[in-house]
Amino acid sequence: MAAEPNSTEPHSYDDDPAFPLHRGGKLEVRSTIPVRDKDDLSLAYTPGVARVCTAIAENPELAHEYTWTSKVVAVVTDGTAVLGLGDIGPAASMPVMEGKSLLFKEFAGVDSVPIALGCTGVDEIVDTVIRMAPSFGGINLEDISAPRCFEIEDRLRAALDIPVFHDDQHGTAIVTLAALKNAARLTGRPLSELRAVVAGAGASGVAVTRMLLNAGIGDIAVSDSKGLIYAGRDGLNPIKEALAADTNKAGLKGSTEEALRGADVFIGLSGSTVQEACVATMAEDAIVFALSNPTPEVEPDVARKHARVVATGRSDHPNQINNVLAFPGIFKGALEVRAHTITEGMKLAAADALAAIVGDDLAPDYVIPGPFDERVAPAVTAAVAEQARAEGVNRI
Repeated sequence: MAAEPNSTEPHSYDDDPAFPLHRGGKLEVRSTIPVRDKDDLSLAYTPGVARVCTAIAENPELAHEYTWTSKVVAVVTDGTAVLGLGDIGPAASMPVMEGKSLLFKEFAGVDSVPIALGCTGVDEIVDTVIRMAPSFGGINLEDISAPRCFEIEDRLRAALDIPVFHDDQHGTAIVTLAALKNAARLTGRPLSELRAVVAGAGASGVAVTRMLLNAGIGDIAVSDSKGLIYAGRDGLNPIKEALAADTNKAGLKGSTEEALRGADVFIGLSGSTVQEACVATMAEDAIVFALSNPTPEVEPDVARKHARVVATGRSDHPNQINNVLAFPGIFKGALEVRAHTITEGMKLAAADALAAIVGDDLAPDYVIPGPFDERVAPAVTAAVAEQARAEGVNRI
C-alpha cells in the first residue's frame, strides 16, 4: 500500500536518477599537500603555520600568495529566486549552489564554496557577505530575487575590493549579447539598426537590456507584467524608471505583442507566452530568443516558421543561451590578474570572445558555441584578463 502524503514512512527516490547522483552532495574539499609524518605536520600546522600567520599579519597582501583566498569564489544565495522554482529557501537551494560550484570547477578549474544564507533582508545579506569576504577572491551572487538583487550587488561592489558578480543578471546578458551579435552578423545588420523587444524586467531582463544598450543596439522596448515600460507610466520602481529613461525611444505603449510588430528581435525572460501570430508580425529575418525555462515563451519549432534565428535556454535545442559559457571564464580571468572588480568593459570583452569562437561556422542553428566546447573558458578567461589590465583594475 502506498504511503499517505503525511506518512512518516521513508520515501524512496532511487527511481529518479537525479537523487542517487546528488546523494551526499556533489562537492568535497581535498588537501593540496601530503601529511606523511611529523615533519609535514609541523610545517602544515603548528609550529610552521605560525610563521606564515605572523608574516601575513605584518603584510596582509601575503595572504594572496600563501592562502587560497585569492583563487576561491563564494557562491552566495538567499534562496529567494532559485531557477524556475522561486522562493524555496536556503536549504532547498543548496543542490543548485553545489551545482554552480561544480560548474566552476569542471569548466574553468575554479574552486568555489556554496553558501546559502538564512536571511533575506538587504542589510543582513550585505553585512554578512562583507564579513565573510576576507576568505574569498570573488563573490558570485546567485538566485536572489529582484529588485533586491540590484541593491545588494551595487552595495557589495562599492564596499569590497574583489569581484562581485550577480550571474542571473550579467551571465545571461553576456551570452545573450554574444549570440545576438552573431545573429545580426548572419542577417547582415549591425546592432545599431536593430529594434528589440525584451519581455521581462527582472534581474536578467534589466541586465540584458543594459548590456545591449552598452553594445549600441538601436532601440529596446521592455515589458513587465503590466505591459510596456515607458517614461511617465504609473507605478514604476526606481529600476524601471531608469529603464524608461533609457529605452523605448519610439514611446510605445501597450503590450509586448503590440511592440513586436515590425521588431527585429524578441528576447523573452518572463515566463509568459507569445502567440505565433505575434511572432509572424515581426520584421523579415527576425531573431527570437525565447529564454524562459523549462517552457520558452514561444515553441522553437513554431518560432522558426517566422524567424531566421531562434535561441532558447534549453539544451535540447540549438543555440542554447547558457550562463556556463560566461561565468567560469569571467571569474578565472578576474582571479588570474587579481582584479578588484568586474567592469562593463570586461563583460563586453567576454561577449566578444564568445561570439568570435563561432567564426566562419556561423549558421542559423549555430550563433553561440555549446557548453562543452573546450575553446570557451580559455577564450573568455584571456579576454577578461586582458581587458582588466587595459582598464587598470588588475593587481598583477
